[in-house]
Amino acid sequence: MPLAPRRPAPCTRRRFLARCGLTGAALALGRRPLQAEPPGRPATRAFHACLSPHGFARYPELPEVVAKAGITDVWMAGFLYGAWYQRPADLQRWETKLATYGLRMHVVNVPLGHPGNALGVTDDQGVPAAPPAHWRLAQDAEGRAFSGTSIHAPAPEENAAAVREIAAAGFGRVFLDDDFRVARSPGEIGGCFCDACREAFLRSRGYPGGSWEELLDAVRRRAPSQVLIAWEEYWCDQLEAMWNAMRAAAPEVALGIMVMYLGSEKAGIRLERFREAPFRVGELMFSDAGFAPVKGKTDELFSALFHRRFVAPERAYSESTAYPADQLSARNLAAKLTVSLIADVRNTMFMSGLLPFPIEHWATLGPAMRESARLHAVVAGHRPRGPLKHYWGEEARRVGDDRPYSLFLALGVPFEVVSALPTDGWAFLGDADARAVAEGRLAPAGRRLIARPESGAGGPALTAVPEDLPSLFRLKRGILPALHGVPYVVDDLPVVLAWYPSARAALLWNLEEERRTYTVMRDGQALRTLEIAPLGVALLERL
Repeated sequence: MPLAPRRPAPCTRRRFLARCGLTGAALALGRRPLQAEPPGRPATRAFHACLSPHGFARYPELPEVVAKAGITDVWMAGFLYGAWYQRPADLQRWETKLATYGLRMHVVNVPLGHPGNALGVTDDQGVPAAPPAHWRLAQDAEGRAFSGTSIHAPAPEENAAAVREIAAAGFGRVFLDDDFRVARSPGEIGGCFCDACREAFLRSRGYPGGSWEELLDAVRRRAPSQVLIAWEEYWCDQLEAMWNAMRAAAPEVALGIMVMYLGSEKAGIRLERFREAPFRVGELMFSDAGFAPVKGKTDELFSALFHRRFVAPERAYSESTAYPADQLSARNLAAKLTVSLIADVRNTMFMSGLLPFPIEHWATLGPAMRESARLHAVVAGHRPRGPLKHYWGEEARRVGDDRPYSLFLALGVPFEVVSALPTDGWAFLGDADARAVAEGRLAPAGRRLIARPESGAGGPALTAVPEDLPSLFRLKRGILPALHGVPYVVDDLPVVLAWYPSARAALLWNLEEERRTYTVMRDGQALRTLEIAPLGVALLERL
């Protein structure tokens, strides 16, 4: 069942005047419509940045710098988990200031908070570290209390009121940022396990009291039992009810959702319910330590490709985040643009909490943004195809640990995203999906399924291959003779080759921090030899 329809809001005098002011400002600035671009519009790549008064205090020249780099839209924080960081009137004043630089402004709310500090500033700087005392804490399956990601009254009501105030001030786009979810971290089976939530869940599903211990056991074992699936559906219902309340409070607002890294049902997110919303795909590698390893990059790309199954490219936003703000180099932040390029995510969103990353980064980001946009225009709207299959299935979404088997993306062999086990090619399974195949809950359509040995899964349909580059290069050498009509990189070097046959083009992404030379072949014939800069990307046309 789709999200509930939004009811028209009463047109009060204040709302009418706000809309008139917004329309006038839009005409003055030549703004695009406030709603997300619908599918079918010409391919574009837009660049956004989340900024704050803390950032402008540190770098007064920041608006001019980001505008010159190519940023067109700025997002500023309004309501943060029960407190106003900036009231709507403050946001309006910033909108007027930013308009002088040709920048459009929208609003970011943090609806539930975060189990830890995710904004980079503390309460002594005017930012609360946790929700207010009248918001109830959540409780995990072990009985420990924590703040953030907790849906209890009055949090839904206060968030709906905040969105209504922001809309009345004339803002037409609001993103729900970290964290609109019920899991504290990737891989966790979320929800609040307090006494009140226990009783509400059991009553809503008609379960006897003894089912609670069965649920706790299933959570500990990550067993996809009936009661565990019901628990996840219950929390998806709670999150959607809160979402619908905010939409009903301000129907004129395009309300966007940030989805955590590999976020799905176990975090309370039924992805298919948010297809029509602005949708920030989940990323995780926010520092050089996280992003620099080859697998850090392939994990990031894997999550973006997974989420793109559920949202049109025009409504897709990246989460190009540095956190802490100074922990991701300009070179790696620029390299994140290639994740959006390959996944056809049309809107890049630069973020770093409430503190800005070093202003010097923009000298690197500006040229990188322009080059990524140029390449994107060639492949936008085309789907990558290939014999290697990107699969993230039902059990990975519900009970998995969010450790995808992603390193195959670095083999220089084309891949494609699939929503069901394929009959052809080679599919790479995370541990939860591999166990589902081995235990008969997921029927294999073919016999080329690859899983990590540590998954413990076996059987004739599964081949155990360690997720490391030497093992995968050996697998690659066995695959290449079976490829017909498919371009590939012959070298045993970590590189992504995304092939778009409908565009007769391919993108090669160098995943290493040194210059590399690659030979691209097809059917035993060398097509190109090319050199790519560290972390750089190259376009091959007329393939």
